[in-house]
Amino acid sequence: MQDFTKARNHETQDEIWIVEHPPVYTLGRNGKKEHILKKTDIPIIKVDRGGQVTYHGPGQLVIYMLLDLHRRHLGVRQLVTLIEDSIIKLLLNYDIVANSDKKAPGVYVDGSKIAALGLRVSKGCTTHGLSLNVDMDLSPFQAINPCGYKGLTITQCKNLGITENLQQLATQLLNIMLREC
Repeated sequence: MQDFTKARNHETQDEIWIVEHPPVYTLGRNGKKEHILKKTDIPIIKVDRGGQVTYHGPGQLVIYMLLDLHRRHLGVRQLVTLIEDSIIKLLLNYDIVANSDKKAPGVYVDGSKIAALGLRVSKGCTTHGLSLNVDMDLSPFQAINPCGYKGLTITQCKNLGITENLQQLATQLLNIMLREC
């Protein structure tokens, strides 16, 4: 991701990467170790995105967005809003009412976080992106203050009655995002 972004020029096509990680905690550039509440066997990796600590693991949809914001005439806040609104629309397709919070990026259902955002912007180009909890083991979130928020509860699509798999949700979400761009 970093190599791709460093090598790109104004003609380089944007890319979107869909991945699923093995269990890992990631700690953003300004992340505070105090938000890691207990030691586990899960590795902690410092990354160059914004935000605090989060967990990635099997059953979680992670979409990395390698975009040239200048070419798309988007600001960072506009991109964050676009991502959040797209996830909210995806969930609404399943009659799930979700919301964003300008003070705490991400998407929430009844106060529980279902999707996290973490971006880095350098010279108008983005790296990192979003994670949507689909059908995963949520217990690793108990070892951290997710996104730096003490007591934040985490939920996932499966717990809300969504039975589509990760790839199906990825396709639906990308279609919504591309319509919005």
